[in-house]
Amino acid sequence: MSKSTVANRYAQALYELALQNGQVDTVEEDLRVVRQVFRDNPDLALLLQSPKLTKTQKKQLILQSFSGLSIYVLNTLSMLIDRRRNTEVAALADAYIELALSSRGTAVAHVYSATRLSEADQAALSKAFAARVGKQSLQITNNVDPSLLGGLRIRIGNRIFDGTIKNKLKRLERELKR
Repeated sequence: MSKSTVANRYAQALYELALQNGQVDTVEEDLRVVRQVFRDNPDLALLLQSPKLTKTQKKQLILQSFSGLSIYVLNTLSMLIDRRRNTEVAALADAYIELALSSRGTAVAHVYSATRLSEADQAALSKAFAARVGKQSLQITNNVDPSLLGGLRIRIGNRIFDGTIKNKLKRLERELKR
């Protein structure tokens, strides 16, 4: 999942503000809620893009929908609406969460496997790969991809560790063609 430069900048600014005010964890939890709401309700994002609603109406919708969230998150969402960046909400949330996790020595790892990984497998992967990327632990998101046949592909930030059978067969094929 690629994050835009705009989302990264907003996330960094929000993170610094939350850090100054001791609200990093609160803002992270709030952004997890916002991200989930936007993922579960794609119509909300479409509604916020609608030219039929004014900026004031869009802000009012956000304030009503997320009334229990921190003022920092609400103000950031309002600012995104003002600057016509409301399509960046999910990416902003992802970027902020990665910043917060990174500050605690944790990285986000997207693991692609042919079958669902058990908790024990995820813990073993976290232990094995965290040191490789200079972190204490990994927060693992397991994505099942039956086309892999077997093995794992792990993406941590910009690094990809590909130990899938599919990839090994491709490497073997390249070697044999030489």
